[in-house]
Amino acid sequence: MPPIERVTDKLDTPALDDRSYRVIRLPNKLEALLVHDPDTDKASASVNVNVGSFSDADDMPGMAHAVEHLLFMGTEKYPVENDYNQYLSAHSGYSNAYTSSTETNYFFEVAASSSKDTDATTNGNVDSPLYGALDRFAQFFIAPLFLSSTLDRELKAVDSENKKNLQSDTWRLSQLKKSLSSPKHPYHHFSTGNLQTLRDEPTQRGVQIRNEFIQFHHRNYSANRMKLVVLGREKLDELERWVGDLFAGVANKDLPQNRWDGRQPLSEKELLTQVFAKPVMDTRLLDIYFPYQDEDGMYDTQPSRYISHLIGHEGPGSVLAHIKGKGWANSLSAGMAPVCPGSAFFTISIQLTEDGLTHYREVVEIVFQYISLIKECSPQQWIVDEIKGMTEVDFKFRQKSPATTFTSKISSIMQKPLPRDRLLSGTNVIRKFDSQAITEALSYLRADNYRLTLVSQKFPGDWDQKEKWYGTEYRVEDLPSDFQAAVRKAASSTATERISNLHLPHKNEFIPTKLTVDKRDVTEPAKTPRLVRNDETARTWWKKDDRFWVPKANVYVTLRNPLAKATPETAVKSNLYCELVKDALEEYSYDAEIAGLEYQLSSYSMGIDIDIGGYNDKLAVLLEKVLVGMRDLEVQEDRFNIVKERVLRGLRNWDFQQPYRQVGDFTRWLGSEKGWVNEQYLAEVEPLTARDISTFYPQLLRQMHIECLAHGNIQKEDALRITDLVESTLRPRILPKSQWQIRRNLLLPPGSDFTYRRTLGDKANVNHCIEYYLYVGSLADQTLRAKLLLLGQMTEEVGFDQLRTKEQLGYIVFTGAKFAATIMGYRVIIQSEKPTAYLEERVNAFLALFAERLDSMTPEAFEGHKKSLVNKRLERVKNLDQESERFWTAISGERYSFRQNEMDADAIRPVTKEEMVEFFKEFIHPTSPSRAKLSVHMVAQATPLKDSANAATGKGAVAASERKAQLVALLGQYLVSVGVSTDPDALAKRFEDVDVASGEVDAIVGAIATYMEHDAKVPKEQAARVLEQGKQILGTVVLPQLGVEVRVPEEDLPKVPRGVRETVLVVDVGDFKASLRVSEGPRAVRALGEFEEVGSKL
Repeated sequence: MPPIERVTDKLDTPALDDRSYRVIRLPNKLEALLVHDPDTDKASASVNVNVGSFSDADDMPGMAHAVEHLLFMGTEKYPVENDYNQYLSAHSGYSNAYTSSTETNYFFEVAASSSKDTDATTNGNVDSPLYGALDRFAQFFIAPLFLSSTLDRELKAVDSENKKNLQSDTWRLSQLKKSLSSPKHPYHHFSTGNLQTLRDEPTQRGVQIRNEFIQFHHRNYSANRMKLVVLGREKLDELERWVGDLFAGVANKDLPQNRWDGRQPLSEKELLTQVFAKPVMDTRLLDIYFPYQDEDGMYDTQPSRYISHLIGHEGPGSVLAHIKGKGWANSLSAGMAPVCPGSAFFTISIQLTEDGLTHYREVVEIVFQYISLIKECSPQQWIVDEIKGMTEVDFKFRQKSPATTFTSKISSIMQKPLPRDRLLSGTNVIRKFDSQAITEALSYLRADNYRLTLVSQKFPGDWDQKEKWYGTEYRVEDLPSDFQAAVRKAASSTATERISNLHLPHKNEFIPTKLTVDKRDVTEPAKTPRLVRNDETARTWWKKDDRFWVPKANVYVTLRNPLAKATPETAVKSNLYCELVKDALEEYSYDAEIAGLEYQLSSYSMGIDIDIGGYNDKLAVLLEKVLVGMRDLEVQEDRFNIVKERVLRGLRNWDFQQPYRQVGDFTRWLGSEKGWVNEQYLAEVEPLTARDISTFYPQLLRQMHIECLAHGNIQKEDALRITDLVESTLRPRILPKSQWQIRRNLLLPPGSDFTYRRTLGDKANVNHCIEYYLYVGSLADQTLRAKLLLLGQMTEEVGFDQLRTKEQLGYIVFTGAKFAATIMGYRVIIQSEKPTAYLEERVNAFLALFAERLDSMTPEAFEGHKKSLVNKRLERVKNLDQESERFWTAISGERYSFRQNEMDADAIRPVTKEEMVEFFKEFIHPTSPSRAKLSVHMVAQATPLKDSANAATGKGAVAASERKAQLVALLGQYLVSVGVSTDPDALAKRFEDVDVASGEVDAIVGAIATYMEHDAKVPKEQAARVLEQGKQILGTVVLPQLGVEVRVPEEDLPKVPRGVRETVLVVDVGDFKASLRVSEGPRAVRALGEFEEVGSKL
């Protein structure tokens, strides 16, 4: 066998990158990037295959996506369908995958070593979780089984995933764009697939669908199309040996790389048209799409970034500044989006106001005027140098990301034609100015090379068509000739004809110039910030970064004032105030944003939050501008009306989210002493005026307590100056601690069982949802917390496998711990087309089933779960932002539990199986007399169409009589294949009274048994063998191919235990809350004085 080729071990890397890299190519032409990270606590791998939905057969869309699902369902070497995920779960890991247009990406992460306290082996693989995971992973691409027993289940999972998205505007509008593209380009495909496209219609055509998936894998999966990234603690030589051994069996078919050169998604027929689309949510969006060039080979110059920088700018002279000033738009974005090798779109997206809808033509003309300005000015090197400089700075100081984020992203990038030494930098860093490349790129932004899409629930109102896959209402027409003429005029306008206040941006004063870091030798990084100020006015927490050494910092400020959310009205006012401040600062803050410095301003239950993060050089400058903007806000009537309308739409659109995204808000509301839900906020917005906000916000700022965290490349004196800046700018009165709001939760009493039902606001959504919540205890009880976390670890994989994979309840299934301000519990969330009462039963059955598994769990398996959980809890932070967020979570939660992860690990280690069994019996088991339960049921108004694989189209399935005839024919073929003589008429007669559509396998098997006994005269022993084999094939292959929903016999499902307490419906939420006791408020785990800064400092 030829040796492994070492392509390069010299990669462009960030300045502080301590990893080592090697690119290799196996004899089968599979290319891999190996990454040795001596400090990582998570290992990971990803395989990217150069095949996606663009390779689907025209008459079987969704094939690539279905194959992605099926590869997880067992291989020849590891035939148990969930062996892979069980292994990962037992070693602190998880997996996922996605299918895009031109690639399918598989990835996993796992503990870097079998013990948190020891390194992975360097001369073997016995103790490495990574080796075992790679071994299982490689088999996906060597010998997948495509098990018949899993085929129908996974196709239903694909269908459920599709149905989850049927009411999502993101998916609906994306597919509309595809469906209205050129049918000659694969961009036209429906990429997700559903039962209609993957099972029912192919079956009607006589297609053997399992064979089709096997053939798709055979035709398209080849080693030379695969890019592998492996990251671990092991040395590069060892990783190379592993990859060489484990992936050598991937077949190389020498397939060409997929390209679609010479074709654009929009042909001449689709250009110069406008599409009017009606969204689910109240959205107003104008999109201008230009067919554009493939820039994959232009990694040195990336000309589209120059264009998007100028068109997408938000500062003075920009398109947005002008149309926002007119009251026509709220936001604008611009950029190149690759379609496939060979083509792309350059897209300009504008969020319109109500007034902007009626002026959309003028908005388009202004965009083309600005394009003419860019072309007229010729490419400006100083602008490219500014962009180029920031790309270099960003790459130089780039920090580590989570392991799977890295491997998945880089395996995708490896499909690009980059020099292998630029795999980390190639798409991120602009290396040179190329005036000609920019000029050629601009040539695609022409008045004869675009399509418009206008999205609105009201305008124009005369949609006359429905998109095939999602049912989106739309109308498409040629652009009116006068409009085309106006755009052509704008596109060729001169300086004298153009709107006078359009101009190129000025030089960016926020570009950081001081990028030095005060790096010192540190024995061990500090695990907590220090409290450097603590008085009646303010607390200041500070930690000089001693781990990542980047010229960045994060500053979090809470302006504590209970008025912010005292009532729904004050909550809405606080939110509007924050939105108005951000609106007023938008032009100013945009320069900071593109220079790597961003801020957030928001209201929450305790007051107002200001978060600023990025390069620390000019952080204080931006903070001061934000504070002055807050203090001196002038609420202008026109901007108030626009911002108010935007907030109002956001609240109205809340009802149209996925049900699983809504249900948690109601659970939190029902469990909070003081809190509000969307409908209560919505009722308060309409009456508000600009004057209401003008008179309200001074009260919000008049009295407060300031709490601040400064973390990063920042000295103690700077942290104190930041707090002083907040205090001196806002000049608030002291808010006595006696007036601070105390967050409390409501306590479900032992032995209680409550259910709260809500009807979904989206009348077209077919998905129900439940959150099944079990109260466990106080957040401060570390022993209970450890057991709760361990329960979440033990049920994560088995819950997914039972409730989603085996029982097919729905695509969305979550199990695990749920934490509130002061209490915690265990929750299960399921989104499904099945009724909520049934889902409730299945959760009860699952918990009873798990009780049996816990009782019979071996000591080795139990200890394995504990070790896996401890590894997760002790996982290191990867970058400055993660550590800042950990600190701020501890501060804002008012428990100051900066070392919560270590406290958890210490509490988990001594837990015994006997203690977990008792814990489960008391708090979790459905028949426990002491458990406390609250279920929230989100009930859909719509009903899934019977016998239809696609609810959007309303298309019916095969007629019952035709189904029965097809079934009899297939059964006849099967009986002949196993040596049983067949009389088609006699066999058909035995099925006269059988309801095939019901999916009752036993009734169908009974008819076959009667035929073999009385008509074919088959001996009993032979008949038993035929029936045993045939029953499995019938349920997993034959009936699903006919589009028949196979009913799982009740005896095959885990049993719902007897003795489950009858639930009490929550009808009056006020009465329900009044009946419950309240928890203690949050308290610090240590006296704050222990955190005060003493001794030497960095």
